[in-house]
Amino acid sequence: MSENTNTNQAEHFRKQKNKEEMKRHVISFVLMIIFTIIAFAAVASGINKMFIVPILLLMALVQVAFQFYYFMHMKEKGHEMPATLIYGGVWAAFLTLAGLVAISWW
Repeated sequence: MSENTNTNQAEHFRKQKNKEEMKRHVISFVLMIIFTIIAFAAVASGINKMFIVPILLLMALVQVAFQFYYFMHMKEKGHEMPATLIYGGVWAAFLTLAGLVAISWW
């Protein structure tokens, strides 16, 4: 009897955890769709490019963070090494781009 109760509790816990995870995925997906719609609307509105480009880059960075954090499960335990390598690659890309921009402007 005790074993059956533990199994039911474990099953309930697993279902609850999956439900919460699905809720986070849906919320993240909806936010990414909203950011995409905002980006399209901003470009279609005809606002000056000097204002649009930084907004688009910011929204793109937020979407990349959502992708890493939620859909690639970087928030879960045991993913420290892949997360470190990905974030290191992002940092190296940022430094490379910053260097190229600095070289081209001077």
